[in-house]
Amino acid sequence: MPVINETLGQYSELFMLLAAGTYTVAFIAFAWDLAKSSKTFQAVDLKAAAITAGEKVTVAAGRVGGGLGGPDAGGPAGRAERPTSGLTVEGGTAAGDMKYAGERRAPARVAVALTVLGVLIHGAGVVTRAFGAGRVPWGNMYEFLTTGAFVAVAVFLIVLIRRDLRFLGTFVIGLAIIMLVAASVAFWTPVGHLVPALQSYWLIIHVSIAVLSSALFTLTFAMSVLQLIQSRRQKNLAAGRADKLAFMRLVPNALSLENLAYRINAIAFIGWTFTLMFGAIWAEKAWGRFWGWDPKEVWTFVIWVVYAGYLHARATRGWTGTRAAWLSIIGYACVILNFTLVNTMLNGLHSYSGL
Repeated sequence: MPVINETLGQYSELFMLLAAGTYTVAFIAFAWDLAKSSKTFQAVDLKAAAITAGEKVTVAAGRVGGGLGGPDAGGPAGRAERPTSGLTVEGGTAAGDMKYAGERRAPARVAVALTVLGVLIHGAGVVTRAFGAGRVPWGNMYEFLTTGAFVAVAVFLIVLIRRDLRFLGTFVIGLAIIMLVAASVAFWTPVGHLVPALQSYWLIIHVSIAVLSSALFTLTFAMSVLQLIQSRRQKNLAAGRADKLAFMRLVPNALSLENLAYRINAIAFIGWTFTLMFGAIWAEKAWGRFWGWDPKEVWTFVIWVVYAGYLHARATRGWTGTRAAWLSIIGYACVILNFTLVNTMLNGLHSYSGL
């Protein structure tokens, strides 16, 4: 039995607090980027409207007066320069390939830098918790939340290397802050030993895959929410209505969001399948049966069924657009219920909340 180091446990809690503070500043920077870009787009629209009106006046004058300054002369008086923006926008949305454009958005760069700093501090908190307990740091709800938030932010940063998903920063970092606050306020547990049933190498295999899959589901949840908002906005723009969500121009079109969420959900679903399989194997090792209809087992299977239905419906039944987004959101809601309601309200063999 490893010796508990309470000092490292206290350092871990301090790191978690510092990480939450850093994430909060990063969240503000991401929100600032959206707000600043919204104002930039509005200014570009106003300038474009003014120049278009000026062009009409110039063309009308040229037709009446002709001469060297007319539109056919090729001179500067006949060619009004259209405004350009460094922000890559196609039809009121960001480029669907989600590649980095040439513009330099200072608030977004600051936000990413702060997120990197925050995840390093957060990682230090996870590691010191592990050394303080002498085991992997996911033996109760506090540890699962703190580790899950760390993995979610880390996965977000890794994906940023290849795709410009900075528009997701506000949502992902916001969820990470909520998870850290919930861990500290509602589910705080002092560093300690594992209960006997969890003292197995299967804990490392089973829970690590579950945490990674949940982190990917967190990303797709944010994408699905943005897909619903962007889809409604695109319909309003197509109908000629005013754009009340100018900041959504930084976000790709709804179809691009849906396609990326589908691909990530497919990867996360494979991970969740292994979570279910390895959980059954561990149950046989611990309790002598693969399946016992324990509440945690049932809800893990429910999550698997929902995401399996999502993938099947979208691939073969034509459930695209908002219906696919809602299925993805329902699946993540099941993940949240599995972690909160099942762990705290329903008694079973998996009641390891630590509360």
